[in-house]
Amino acid sequence: MHLRDVRLDDVEAYVRMRCDPVMMSELGGPQPRAGIEAKVASDVAQVAAGTAWICMVVPGDDEAEVAGSVVIWASEHDGATVAEVGWMVLQEHQGQGLAKAAVRLLLDRNQVERRWGPIHAFPGVTNAASNALCRSLGFSSRGEEGIEFAGGVFRCNHWVLEQPAPG
Repeated sequence: MHLRDVRLDDVEAYVRMRCDPVMMSELGGPQPRAGIEAKVASDVAQVAAGTAWICMVVPGDDEAEVAGSVVIWASEHDGATVAEVGWMVLQEHQGQGLAKAAVRLLLDRNQVERRWGPIHAFPGVTNAASNALCRSLGFSSRGEEGIEFAGGVFRCNHWVLEQPAPG
């Protein structure tokens, strides 16, 4: 397993992750298919500008085969900008440790590059696997809260992992 930056030809992987009712069940439901190309292009541009780490999880040697994604980006939380990590693994690749390995790779990268500082995660309160992943990687729980996402309020657990300060 390795990570690579998102590319313009990752539209189908985005559709499979973001437009699927099962994949998006913990995130307020599926997103509409319209606009996915624009989202991929925006993500590619963010990576090129260095404003986000948006990586595709590649399970083997075939760069076209994508098992999911892992991302660190700047988001707003309680009036402050924080570094947030998020991940998705397609159903047929779940239960193989790919999400944990992918998140670990980005956290390790941050240890070396010192880009982001503390990393925040906001998995849904009912997403046992993602909450267990945070716990197993050493994140500390800040408790349950509601955050705005996809036009609604999303009940999540707030986790933080201390990382080196940027610079």
